[in-house]
Amino acid sequence: MDTNLSLAEYIFKTRVGLNLGRTEFANFLGLGNAGERTVRGWEEGEHLPSRKKQDDIAVLEQYLTEKMLSAPFRYQNRQSYKFSFIDLFAGIGGIRIPFQNLGGKCVFTSEWDKFAQRTYAANFGEVPSGDITKICASDILQHDVLLGGFPCQAFSQAGLGKGFSDTRGTMFFEIQRILSEKRPKAFLLENVKQLRGHDKGRTLDTILSTLRGKKAADVAYDIPMSEEARNALSGDLNYWVDTKVLRAADFGAPQNRERIFIVGFDKDYFGPDVNFDDVFSWPIPPCTPTRVGDILVPDSDIEADDKYTISDRLWAGHQKRKLAHQNKGNGFGYSLVDENSPYTNTISARYYKDGSEILVDQSTLGKNPRKLTPRECARVQGFPEGFIVDAVSHGQIYKQFGNSVCINVIEAVAKSMIEALEMGEQILATDQAIRA
Repeated sequence: MDTNLSLAEYIFKTRVGLNLGRTEFANFLGLGNAGERTVRGWEEGEHLPSRKKQDDIAVLEQYLTEKMLSAPFRYQNRQSYKFSFIDLFAGIGGIRIPFQNLGGKCVFTSEWDKFAQRTYAANFGEVPSGDITKICASDILQHDVLLGGFPCQAFSQAGLGKGFSDTRGTMFFEIQRILSEKRPKAFLLENVKQLRGHDKGRTLDTILSTLRGKKAADVAYDIPMSEEARNALSGDLNYWVDTKVLRAADFGAPQNRERIFIVGFDKDYFGPDVNFDDVFSWPIPPCTPTRVGDILVPDSDIEADDKYTISDRLWAGHQKRKLAHQNKGNGFGYSLVDENSPYTNTISARYYKDGSEILVDQSTLGKNPRKLTPRECARVQGFPEGFIVDAVSHGQIYKQFGNSVCINVIEAVAKSMIEALEMGEQILATDQAIRA
């Protein structure tokens, strides 16, 4: 019994010391779907891990401790910071980087995908909390800015476009329950451009009306969401809200990626004297000419490892499908670029499958086209050179960059938001001083 309790205590302290929930701890140990229950049983002394798993726990402790200390974008625990923020549906941290660079401190992050958690941990020295639907809003630290690139598959062309009928589409309501509980001064949400037209505009209208506190009652009862999210549906939100579709290529990233951004500021906090129609303005795209060659690695690096060149069979299949689409009068099919192309197509989460969205021409080398390398995927999304791209398999990192945001765009929006926040605070302070 004493041995059991001692081991149970060690497992508990190890997990807590690594700032991991039971599910996240189980994921890192490769325990599968029942992992959370297994870890709980270990910690409560109900049963013992095998000798192999005990060794795995010790190795994991050492590995994560080293990785977290050496993470290139680890927050340095500065005593002073300009603002605090949370990072929801964090993916690999693409939204976090610009806000952290502007002086923000991330006080909470959530990401359910275990592979994205690994990449996030390798780069930021933190393992995100898991499924946001299982985290009470009251347990999240107070913050100034909420960030959320909520799942887009339910609204995208690549997905089935089911919107709120798709569970992934209801993740917006997890955001609104946190907004209702914490009332941050501002938020930034990101999704696919197709959100604007989904269900003839009614989906976006519901989102915007909910944020403005005007239309919560219109949310159908058959839309699946957590009980806390359902209870939070009310008219108490009162945010100034605006939307804008921005294109990555207009901000210096050689990718034809368009996303809708939703920005909001709390009118109850700032009061009637702060008019965000005047205070906030969307960034003006510099529209600097872009070139795909700027993100490509040298041919010599590719020649050393030819795994990115697609097979004869796959290349033949791409050409056959494109010809079939052309005969039908549409433009579907693979996209071929070279170093002089102004930009690529949008990289997506399915890029790992066949690379058809972005193929790099290698005809001058007498080769079939190739897929982008992980480093090139990072560059086309605007990630800094120091970002670690090999924390997971190639297939997983391709998915992660396809699901991520273009940092160039986020950086521009973040600057506009923080400037608006600072201006709003100045107006508020001046008004309070006058009244004093």
